[in-house]
Amino acid sequence: MLKNIYLGLKFSLSYFSILPISFKETDDLSHKEILALMLFFLPFVGFILATLTVILFSFLSSLAWFGALISATFYMMLYGFLHTEAIMDVADAIYAKHSGKDAYKIIKEPTVGAMGVLYGTSFMLLKIVGISYLLIHGLFMEFIAITIISRLSLLLLFNIYEFRSSFVTTLKKSLTKPYIFASFALFSMVGYLLVSNFMILLFIGLLLALFISFVIKSKIGFVNGDVLGATLEGVEILLLIGVSL
Repeated sequence: MLKNIYLGLKFSLSYFSILPISFKETDDLSHKEILALMLFFLPFVGFILATLTVILFSFLSSLAWFGALISATFYMMLYGFLHTEAIMDVADAIYAKHSGKDAYKIIKEPTVGAMGVLYGTSFMLLKIVGISYLLIHGLFMEFIAITIISRLSLLLLFNIYEFRSSFVTTLKKSLTKPYIFASFALFSMVGYLLVSNFMILLFIGLLLALFISFVIKSKIGFVNGDVLGATLEGVEILLLIGVSL
């Protein structure tokens, strides 16, 4: 059990970030329990990446806004712009659907269209500026809390939707309700220790995730990993705006 927990944590960090993680050839990452633990630790990945971002800013704080912009960009680099790429794919799929094309075929293409680039760039700028604003105003714990909430929201979506993706469907089957409840309980407690109004932010974040994913599904007709990634980005950006206000 302890080995599976260790592998699940490593797999989560490896899959959802660019942190240097290595595995042995004998490690079976397809095991159902390891896949479940991989998702269980997803909020922890947000916590780690945001904490590293705050630490970097502590060294660059003398640069004011410039240091904040560097740190915010560093946060997005830490997860390899994975979710920003999802925004590009979803935007292309939505506009393809409007043109009568197969949205699923478009979203699976390795190339990116003009609308995808425009939306991806716009969302990236909003997110970098939003994170920078929180950092420059010393709202470090709020920023970390947002990264936990955005990833907890994905666990909720795993429990709600049927996915048009074999890998995401496999993850859904592995993520039983006890793992979801345990992850929510553990990381909600962590979040509450960070900011006293964490539960309010969590409730808002979950509602935003449901709304964003529902709108995207209504536009393209399905949910897959790209929709989840785009939803995460949307939740983080809207919470950044809300906390800033």
